[in-house]
Amino acid sequence: MSQPSIVCSRLSFSWPDDTPVFEGLSFTVGAGRTGLVAPNGAGKTTLLRLIAGECRPTGGSVTVDGVLGYLPQSLPLTGDLTVAEVMGVAPVLAALRAIESGDADEVHFTTIGTDWDVEERTRAQLDRLGLDDVSLDRRLHTLSGGQVVSLGLAAQLLRRPDVLLLDEPTNNLDLDARRTLHAVLADWAGCLLLVSHDRALLDGMDRILELDRAEIRSYGGNYTAYEEAVRAEREVAEKNVRHAEQEVKREKREMQQARERAERRAGNAARNLKSAGLPRIVAGGMKRSAQESAGRANETHAARVGDARARLDEAGRALREEQRITLELPGTNVPAGRTVFGGEGMQVRYGGRALFAGDGVELTIRGPERIALTGPNGAGKSTLLRLLTGDVQPEGGRIRRADGRIAYLSQRLDLLDAERTVAESLAAYAPTTPEAQRMTLLARFLFRGPRAHLPVGALSGGERLRATLACVLFAEPAPQLLLLDEPTNNLDLVSVAQLESALDAYEGAFVVVSHDARFLASIGVDRWLRLADGRLRETGAPADVAAES
Repeated sequence: MSQPSIVCSRLSFSWPDDTPVFEGLSFTVGAGRTGLVAPNGAGKTTLLRLIAGECRPTGGSVTVDGVLGYLPQSLPLTGDLTVAEVMGVAPVLAALRAIESGDADEVHFTTIGTDWDVEERTRAQLDRLGLDDVSLDRRLHTLSGGQVVSLGLAAQLLRRPDVLLLDEPTNNLDLDARRTLHAVLADWAGCLLLVSHDRALLDGMDRILELDRAEIRSYGGNYTAYEEAVRAEREVAEKNVRHAEQEVKREKREMQQARERAERRAGNAARNLKSAGLPRIVAGGMKRSAQESAGRANETHAARVGDARARLDEAGRALREEQRITLELPGTNVPAGRTVFGGEGMQVRYGGRALFAGDGVELTIRGPERIALTGPNGAGKSTLLRLLTGDVQPEGGRIRRADGRIAYLSQRLDLLDAERTVAESLAAYAPTTPEAQRMTLLARFLFRGPRAHLPVGALSGGERLRATLACVLFAEPAPQLLLLDEPTNNLDLVSVAQLESALDAYEGAFVVVSHDARFLASIGVDRWLRLADGRLRETGAPADVAAES
């Protein structure tokens, strides 16, 4: 059998309105582990969907050599499917149970084929990915977001693919689950193409592909090596831009000097001709000759200036654009010591089980506290956030919310109406703010010109996060308690830095659920809570985060 591979030849894709995503992409991914990086909105997910056959290209071709497995970033977090159904083994298991009960119908043997050990293989994959306590008949809606992601990956690995596509596979995974995934992929022997913002996972890759401005660039080595190469490229590009700028200035200066010399010569020649007393026709011919000579010299210098500007443009295109968010958010300020949330004896049941043990959970949030909420998948972290907002009501206990100025950003980033434009969304949240001021605010969130009038449903994950943050942080009144549930999911590393900038400017209290160690280390967390086994405890920073600090 030939080596597993992905071959894209002159691949093009456009949206139904003919907006191009990329054109003429050609590249090959062979055996080994390849990470795909790009800014949000560049088309990473679209490219994976094209390779998986979920989208049809508008031009070119995709060839996959080997059995394909594909884990998309959008997985159902609720539903009545069983684990066995998600794993694709429910019919075989039902046939096995029927035969075990004495039903020897031939259809059962046909259904099983050679998969007599399917239950053992399925159980082994679930155990391998940390789902050893999840039964095959458990319903999807009782699992956490991280457990669903691990289940989806287990289902793909059960198919024994030669080529594996993973789109943000660490989304919603707790630290233990991330370590498990890293170990699984470290042993991967086939062809892997991975989209992720998890730097630790990307550092386990053999090669990095960068999709930028509808072009593919290949870099040998892991993400750290890629960063070093990009940094070196940027230094060269900045040097070239500085050199090209100086060249343009020099050529313009020389053109101006040549023009002034020509004007002086023409003036001197006119005076000399007049004093020489030459016939008018001879004097006119000599004057025209001087003007033509000056014109040719001017054209020569203008062409040189044009060439220098062209070299400057080319150098500028090679310079990577770094987009940063700069904000001031005084309206979100909370005086030190003010209680923005208080809860005692809070008890909740979810998926048929009690989430909080004993007499329930107690939590008080005061002033501009920055709280990180950690814990294993399925512990109830997202449910606790929804309890703080009032979306989930406790079955017992007492809750005090200071003035209701609470904003909640869920994992799905579904706060904004997908049909509204970004500008319309901000207008709904800040109706008394003048339109010109709203557009200035959106520009600070990098929605400039036509970008501000895109519908929310057409935005990438990073763009949708920026739009949601703009609406939430400049809402009337501004929030004094911000709740963020896995906010770095689906974000490229530039967008994560933008989120960090926004939180750095935020002056209220926030509670963030995240398993991204680098992100948590960068946002100034001053209080750590861990929810596990139904209990909420004060802790220090986890070792993964402390190592990043």
